[in-house]
Amino acid sequence: MTLKVGDALPNFKAKDTNGTDFDSQTIVGKKPVVVYFYPKDNTPGCTAEACSFRDQYEDFKDLGAEIIGISSDSVVSHQKFSKQYQLPFLLLSDENKKIRKLFGVPNDLLGLIPGRATYVADKNGKIILIFNSMSGKIHIKKALEILQKNI
Repeated sequence: MTLKVGDALPNFKAKDTNGTDFDSQTIVGKKPVVVYFYPKDNTPGCTAEACSFRDQYEDFKDLGAEIIGISSDSVVSHQKFSKQYQLPFLLLSDENKKIRKLFGVPNDLLGLIPGRATYVADKNGKIILIFNSMSGKIHIKKALEILQKNI
């Protein structure tokens, strides 16, 4: 399944940074949501991306948006990553890659590395941006721009 702009953001469930069950229905369709998929905790590109989202978190909050980062790392890995870099948003553990498959996030680098993709949904849960690039910092700029235009 490949999602397109205009589609509804699919429902998903996973363990969050605290090991608590997270259900996307608690926020999707109630507020704008930025869901970003990244390859791995504590790698240079992923750390830069997470820290960029952290540094601009208040800009997203001012627009009423929530940020959710998803990778196949374990809850324990997410806890360490989140604590080390003081990430104020949710990280979800997708160890079985079910959410990645649900969204249709492709692999990069000859299929060897999980892809980096960002999905932005409006407050009604409709996708208004899908952005796929291995350059993490561009994702934050694109997500903010689309939210500013659509809020």
